[in-house]
Amino acid sequence: MSRQQFPKKDGPRISRRGLLLLGGQLGVVGVLGWRMRQLQVENSERYRLLAEENRINMRLIPPARGLIFDREGRALAVNRQNYRIVMIREQAGDPEEALNRLASLIEIPEAQRARVLKEVRQKSAFVPVTVAEHLNYTEFARVSANSPALPGIIPEVGLSRFYPEREATSHLVGYVGPVSEKDLKEQEDPDPLLQIPRFQIGKTGVEKLDEGKLRGHAGLSRIEVNSVGRVMRELDRTEGTAGANLQLTIDLDLQNFALQRLAGQSAAAVVMDVHTGDLMAMASAPGFDPNLFVFGISSTNWNGLLNDPYRPLSNKSVSGAYPPGSTFKMTVALAALADGAATVNETVFCPGYMEVGNRRFHCWRRGGHGHMNLHDGLKNSCDVYFYEMARRVGIDKISAMANRLGIGVRHDLPLPAISEGLTPTRDWKQRTQNQSWLVGDSINAGIGQGYVLATPLQLAVMSARVATGRAVVPRLVRGVDSKLIAPEEAPDIGLDPRHLAAVRGGMNAVVNERHGTGWRSRIEDDSLAMAGKSGTSQVRQISAEERRLGVFRNEDLPWNRRDHALFVAYAPVQAPRFAVSVIVEHGGGGSSVCAPICRDLLLQALYKGPPPLSAYPASDRDEIEQRRALQPEAPARPAHDRA
Repeated sequence: MSRQQFPKKDGPRISRRGLLLLGGQLGVVGVLGWRMRQLQVENSERYRLLAEENRINMRLIPPARGLIFDREGRALAVNRQNYRIVMIREQAGDPEEALNRLASLIEIPEAQRARVLKEVRQKSAFVPVTVAEHLNYTEFARVSANSPALPGIIPEVGLSRFYPEREATSHLVGYVGPVSEKDLKEQEDPDPLLQIPRFQIGKTGVEKLDEGKLRGHAGLSRIEVNSVGRVMRELDRTEGTAGANLQLTIDLDLQNFALQRLAGQSAAAVVMDVHTGDLMAMASAPGFDPNLFVFGISSTNWNGLLNDPYRPLSNKSVSGAYPPGSTFKMTVALAALADGAATVNETVFCPGYMEVGNRRFHCWRRGGHGHMNLHDGLKNSCDVYFYEMARRVGIDKISAMANRLGIGVRHDLPLPAISEGLTPTRDWKQRTQNQSWLVGDSINAGIGQGYVLATPLQLAVMSARVATGRAVVPRLVRGVDSKLIAPEEAPDIGLDPRHLAAVRGGMNAVVNERHGTGWRSRIEDDSLAMAGKSGTSQVRQISAEERRLGVFRNEDLPWNRRDHALFVAYAPVQAPRFAVSVIVEHGGGGSSVCAPICRDLLLQALYKGPPPLSAYPASDRDEIEQRRALQPEAPARPAHDRA
């Protein structure tokens, strides 16, 4: 039998390559399966938490800002309801059509309309965009009543800052405004609240310097959002902590009165309690309305404030540094007495000038005062007497005494731009100007001219320290959250009581002795009599030619070339309670311009309101009566002086 041949099978054959591909595919499937198991089983808890975090958002709730009051609890800065309108684009449809409908109910200026349309284009369709803020209740109610016909237009009520006293406390309280990039850069550890769009913080004044107390702490809201970030519901909410309420030392009535007395001038006044250091009034004129800044000031208003030559944005009571003029003479006298360079009863002859080398220093009285001791030197404000005192004692000891009395040092108050003034020394001139100190420099300093500069606050502190013999420290905050802060007891200033008594006697003579420079502004009630000192500081050089022909009167000069007028005082003489300083820029004579203002402020403080007319000299009563009849209207500023 022959060997049988079997036919070959025709089915598919598995090649080695096919086996490799199959193995690879199975491997990939296996890896995918392992990875899916890892994601869904082993790491399920981790990814469930991540998904939960994406679904739940945390949002900060701005706290209510702390309020600011005067010493009697009257509001200086409050939060009030802010009626505003917002638009949600996805509900409103065409934004322009929605704005047209809204414009039939409230006024929407073109610039405001353009801003809204720009913000609507930049933000997601479901994000609210503010259309209008600070509506009055009638406007708000009108929009609310028409809400069914205004899809996507939503009336809301929030809080915004309001300053009810406007100009009266603008330089002290300051104002708030939206956080800027510059504000954020200045923060060492930025509060997350500052990241909230249009969140408001203090920009000037107490609002800025006590921002940490006033701001408060944020609340927290947990909200559920969908996959595109739209808010679905609020899950829970924790309210924040409101900021602390501050009580200032300011007496609002006295502050308003001070501003009324300075109206029409570029001026400043400070009234201080000589025992506690409480600043009862700090007025800087003219003021400005801080409410203009809360929602962003217009360019017209901003340029108006910047270009006003009376500088309404400047707090002249602490930022303005002026030659103190003759109000500095008490400092020179005390320096000379403490040094032993002069005695109380020693006299100096005043022929109307003093010559040092080839230079002549003139007294304000051309014919001279004759023989002057300390008492008469202060009473008549004799320049030659104090030229001689300054020459004897020298600038370094005058500077040290000025620092002791509060001039040339920075007083720590919650206010920005506090000036230190300037009490020059020999070393200061060498260091800053690379020049030696000259005798003529000391003589100029002897009457508060030359390099010496002081602020109205410093002059009030000087008066308080002379009046009490204690190192009284000024303060502006009286309490926090209804808890009063006890004032620190002022230490003895360390001056010889006999020297202080002699200087006080001279200041008393200025006002209460006939022919004293402040005699016309005396207080007729002896129990409330004030002691003071006038000052008139030059802001221009008087040439020898002008002096020969006759010095121009202030009235004949442009406003910005006239002398500064100053006066410092305290009262009552026998038991001092308040010290005061007043400066009127380019006001002319201190005794004629500022002395009556000082007297009126002291009387207002002592009586806690308008005093009887009998407290004033008979010659002033008609004017006082007419002024009271015109209050609260303030006199208009002379436009021709401001050109």
